[in-house]
Amino acid sequence: MEQDTIRISRDPLFEFAREVFSRVGMSPENATTEAEVLLWASQRGVDSHGVQLISTYVDNVEKGYMNPKPDIQIIQETAATLFVEADRSFGPVVTTFTMNRLMDKAREAGIGWGLIRNTTHQGAMGYYVEMAAKQNMAGIALVCNPPNMAPTGARSAGVHNSPLAIAVPAQERPPILFDMATSVAAHGKIGVAIDKGVSIPDDWAIDAEGNPTTDPKKARVLLPAGGYKGYGLALMFECLSSVMMGNPLLGPCLHDQDPPLPYTQNSVVAAIDIGSFTDPDGYRQNIDTLVAGLKGLPTVEGVDEVLVPGEPENKVYDDRTRNGIPLPPGLAQKLRDVGQQLGIALPAGL
Repeated sequence: MEQDTIRISRDPLFEFAREVFSRVGMSPENATTEAEVLLWASQRGVDSHGVQLISTYVDNVEKGYMNPKPDIQIIQETAATLFVEADRSFGPVVTTFTMNRLMDKAREAGIGWGLIRNTTHQGAMGYYVEMAAKQNMAGIALVCNPPNMAPTGARSAGVHNSPLAIAVPAQERPPILFDMATSVAAHGKIGVAIDKGVSIPDDWAIDAEGNPTTDPKKARVLLPAGGYKGYGLALMFECLSSVMMGNPLLGPCLHDQDPPLPYTQNSVVAAIDIGSFTDPDGYRQNIDTLVAGLKGLPTVEGVDEVLVPGEPENKVYDDRTRNGIPLPPGLAQKLRDVGQQLGIALPAGL
């Protein structure tokens, strides 16, 4: 761990975050939701999508990019679909709202498929698909934003590093939870590197001239995971989300048309009722059997066991529950600045 990193218990950080969001104008219920999603990420080691974002969100409210009092509306719905206008809501607020309603639809129709228009940063997408898995459903979520990632062969941004998350329930173990960006590394990890004062691998991003860089402060455009595979997924996610809802985000930027406001996102969220296709108990048992088979595979030198998606984060969760959430010097100072700005008492030790 980097020198001068401190550890703060989850509950004091949660109360601090909830008070921050209340002070910027969110209702008590929405402030609680926002704090819960950020602390879920921080406690699982997804630091790029955790409390690191608090200062950015406060700044975005001041600039008018994020709306703490949105008028969330259902534009259109059927028995199995939902189209939601977020009114620049904080992402966790509108996405939990949408997923709860989609799970209700899935119980009746077998699936709930939702489009969310004009939301802002949604945090860790794994949170929402886990909501479905905890209800013995499969969950899917994906995101698209304005361009921040270079298509294969390009030296400037043309697509977004659109995240994808999928979760399914198991019987005797936690859900399998897969959450990835279509870039080599999520954009927030560059912010984490800046806060820690460390370099980044040279395949994460390119600088303003289109050259690979290891300096996170010079990183301007992300690079796709798997080359054309990450690029292709990102492109198709725009087609399934933004273009599908008549609110394209990539095209206007590429053609120098009126660009969307910063931090604008469109999203797809879905819940699938497993019982519509097979016995839910048998499904969960088969997931356990599958995981056991994977863990029984011989490993390469230096690897103790085969892990499944979500398992590394579960291990971090256990550690941080016991020992607190680590805050590197840069992040600790950002939180102190927010506390001073809003007149909020800091958690002990911060």
